[in-house]
Amino acid sequence: MNGAAEKSPGRAGTVVLVGRPNAGKSTLMNRFLGEKVAIVSDKPQTTRHRLIGILTTPRGQMVFLDTPGVHRPLHRMNRQMVDAAREAVKEADVICLLHDASVSFGQGDEFLLAFVSSAEAPKIAVLNKIDRMEKQDLLPRIQRFADSSQFEEIIPVSALTGDGCDRLLEVLWHYLPEGEARFDPELVTVQPERYLAAERVREKLLAMTRDEVPFATAVRVDRWEEITERALVRIFASILVDKPGQKAIVIGRKGSRIKAIGTAARRELEEHLGVRVFLDLHVRVQPGWREDARVLSELERMQEEIDWGHS
Repeated sequence: MNGAAEKSPGRAGTVVLVGRPNAGKSTLMNRFLGEKVAIVSDKPQTTRHRLIGILTTPRGQMVFLDTPGVHRPLHRMNRQMVDAAREAVKEADVICLLHDASVSFGQGDEFLLAFVSSAEAPKIAVLNKIDRMEKQDLLPRIQRFADSSQFEEIIPVSALTGDGCDRLLEVLWHYLPEGEARFDPELVTVQPERYLAAERVREKLLAMTRDEVPFATAVRVDRWEEITERALVRIFASILVDKPGQKAIVIGRKGSRIKAIGTAARRELEEHLGVRVFLDLHVRVQPGWREDARVLSELERMQEEIDWGHS
């Protein structure tokens, strides 16, 4: 031996973000990536499928899985959402449990602690939204998570402002195992473009509707045409709703709301894709679609191009 230190391998693995609805998982992942991969909304249950985000640095590759919020499922769709979170936890190298520290600790939080209790991966409790609470209220909440004896670290952060996020990322690198990168280092996500397009439309829909309407809607890309010579993408998509009354709300007076949704989504898609976008939206009444296995399968297939890096 020449005494020279061998170069240690980089760190690589999967960090699963799990929490109740609206805990800030998507906001945190987008902050770490420095790019918008997951849509964000103030509506619970915004994330409906597990989303993958890839952070590659000289230290290695951290693969985030942003999961649907853990909640009591009322429809087939919601059961699939909770199942997606449960399966992701099983794959984790590190579990990052997000808790909205600005609201009271309740039965849903107790359920979440039980939800991850059997997982063998190291767990980090992330008390999010500290920008919305008084500092003196934080210590009792930290103690509540410490009392569960599940977590290697308990870290207060604000995913919105970035407060505490650098420390959290450092901790995640520490617990990530050594290994080889699974994905091309140039990638930030492997979600198909048509899925990301549907999500951008749904984000605008969530922002511009209220009450039951956001939860009773889905967006499906029916056709995607790339016209290379014109630097143009033509996207034809359907907004699914449960009831005719919801269709009227989404369309708006003289088509004003559907036009606003389309304009906002198109502008963001043009920035994301780097080409001009023609976006054609139609609202379709599909009664009971949240219980319809065929419709849910169609929505799931928008992600079928994803390579999760498995051999």
